[in-house]
Amino acid sequence: MSSQRRSYETGHRPKFMVVIDKTPECARAIHFASRRVVRTGASMLMLAVVDPPDNFEWIGVGEAMIEEASEEAKKLLEAAAREARNAAGVEPEQVIRVGDRADEIIKLIREDEDVSFLVLAAGSGKEGPGPLVSTLAGKAASTFPVPIVIVPGTLTDEEIDALAG
Repeated sequence: MSSQRRSYETGHRPKFMVVIDKTPECARAIHFASRRVVRTGASMLMLAVVDPPDNFEWIGVGEAMIEEASEEAKKLLEAAAREARNAAGVEPEQVIRVGDRADEIIKLIREDEDVSFLVLAAGSGKEGPGPLVSTLAGKAASTFPVPIVIVPGTLTDEEIDALAG
């Protein structure tokens, strides 16, 4: 669980990590990361985080809720992987975690010493960049273990292709 990145050492390869969710801007992050992966010879890691149920004391109910949410996350990941394949022929690694989204992102980055970049997309609406971008690129940015790439949610595929390669 070293914070030292090993992405460019022999036997390692840098990874672009994308957090997969139901937001429309998520597709912007997938497209950008897919194009950068191909351009740089890196690999791609997609993470979906399932929220744990709130205070379920009945045996089995909480586990059933997690299982149902995990199945939905698996579907989201597969759709995102299709987008990566279509955008650039990339076959991403897919990971599902249960817990607080920001905590699970940081844990996975610390566990996988090949993760070199976290790619997020900012929302394009009046509500601002989105809670994940605000949380990770805000107060935590100065101590975050890898660079955070924030893709504007308004960019088209063509604009991303011109920027990402």
